[in-house]
Amino acid sequence: MSQKIYCTASFKPKPGREEALFRALQALEPNAHREDACLLYTVTRKIDNPFAQGDSYPIVFHEIWANREAFEAHCQRREIREFFATHLEDPAGDIADANVCVYTDEPINYDAPRL
Repeated sequence: MSQKIYCTASFKPKPGREEALFRALQALEPNAHREDACLLYTVTRKIDNPFAQGDSYPIVFHEIWANREAFEAHCQRREIREFFATHLEDPAGDIADANVCVYTDEPINYDAPRL
């Protein structure tokens, strides 16, 4: 049974704040990569492409964690809590809106044995 957690965190920066927000998110990468259960933690920017013309916020964090416990522990780290307090919850922050979702790769009713 897969225990991996996939997190997609999309960010809409306030006008004129996209570069500052991107840099602030990049600053979170090194310490997240030090966490044993972090399998992927990369901030990306939306680019124009004729084969992918969907609508999305311009900055997206892609995360893969070994399990739910590791993801939840990461979310409770001081650095992560302070990021959201400073950039999203504070009216002077760089983020106009955020959408953070988690996913599993397990099919519904998958019956693999638990180890």
